[in-house]
Amino acid sequence: MDAHVDIRKEEREGRGRYVLGMPGGEEAYLTFVRSSPSHIVIDYSFVPPLARGRGVAARLVAYAVQDARDTGTRITPVCGYVAAEFRRHGEWADVLAR
Repeated sequence: MDAHVDIRKEEREGRGRYVLGMPGGEEAYLTFVRSSPSHIVIDYSFVPPLARGRGVAARLVAYAVQDARDTGTRITPVCGYVAAEFRRHGEWADVLAR
């Protein structure tokens, strides 16, 4: 089963988010700002307290990375969690904005 099947991307007027619905109607998400057609800045991550520590945020970041690869987009991770994930995953260097 595709680990990203439930994640959706929302974007409007230069801002967006990657969203994963959680049980009980809550949402986990990453927010981003599009600075150009080929660049986004991921500025915030949120996972509801009861879902923390279960890899939810990591799934969202991996989805954002794959989306960036699919669309030819570079990512600047401003969110501390996302920046740490990029440091852990050297294989994501192809989408990291320098």
